[in-house]
Amino acid sequence: MVKRYTGTVPTRSSAVAHDGIVYAVATAKDKSGDLYAQTKDTLAQIDATLAKAGSDKSQILGSTVYITDMSQKPEMDRAWDEWVDRTNPPQRACIGVTLWDKDLVEILVTAVEK
Repeated sequence: MVKRYTGTVPTRSSAVAHDGIVYAVATAKDKSGDLYAQTKDTLAQIDATLAKAGSDKSQILGSTVYITDMSQKPEMDRAWDEWVDRTNPPQRACIGVTLWDKDLVEILVTAVEK
């Protein structure tokens, strides 16, 4: 059975779970901040989405972080390092991309349900 968790628009889910695995994605709600602020906000959205899906950041297997400016990656890393479960660090990749409108970061995670 596939469980879908409502996203910000009707045609997208913030998370989908199947067979004990949760796939979640988020961007910042507040688009006015710099990359550090948007990353912190996005990670808070990931926390909330994983909680709805019966998981948390300690259960993340892997993540892909998309940022618009690779020269600012240390700011994303700073927010990530403040947030990540250091006892259970996931695999992570960071890719430079063009994102929609004022989004500076988008984060995709795969986690295990608790």
